[in-house]
Amino acid sequence: MKRVPPFLMSVFVATVVFFSINSTNAAPATKVNVDSKGVILKGYDAVAYFTQGKPVKGNPAIKSTHGGATYLFASAENKAAFDKNPAKYVPQYGGFCAFGVSVGVLSDIEGPGGFVHDGKLYVCGDEAAGKSFRSDLKRNIAKADANWPKLVASQSAKR
Repeated sequence: MKRVPPFLMSVFVATVVFFSINSTNAAPATKVNVDSKGVILKGYDAVAYFTQGKPVKGNPAIKSTHGGATYLFASAENKAAFDKNPAKYVPQYGGFCAFGVSVGVLSDIEGPGGFVHDGKLYVCGDEAAGKSFRSDLKRNIAKADANWPKLVASQSAKR
């Protein structure tokens, strides 16, 4: 059995370490709809949609980061709830317009329009998109769920 020269072993170890470090700093596995500061949901508090049933503007001083996005909260209590279980509160489809995803496109949202259905937060680009999405909610969610992985993959390929 041949012995690996120390130089080649060093190159191998350095390569493994390099890729290990860089993979932990890689972009999130999913696409998120954030502004230029990395804030999602146009700065509205994701938890408030669940607890108050309506959008509430978040405070930039009360924030958490999850999945490549910064979330703002109206209160420390909402931040604590999010930090305890972020998966419960993150918007579906990375915070992109749910109706847009249902028809196969990534569309931004214009404001706070969103709703909770079956324990999940859906946001829509505007009032008309929300109305269209809710018009056949079950079918549109199924279409969006089917389209989302394809949209994420196509966006990742463009990087």
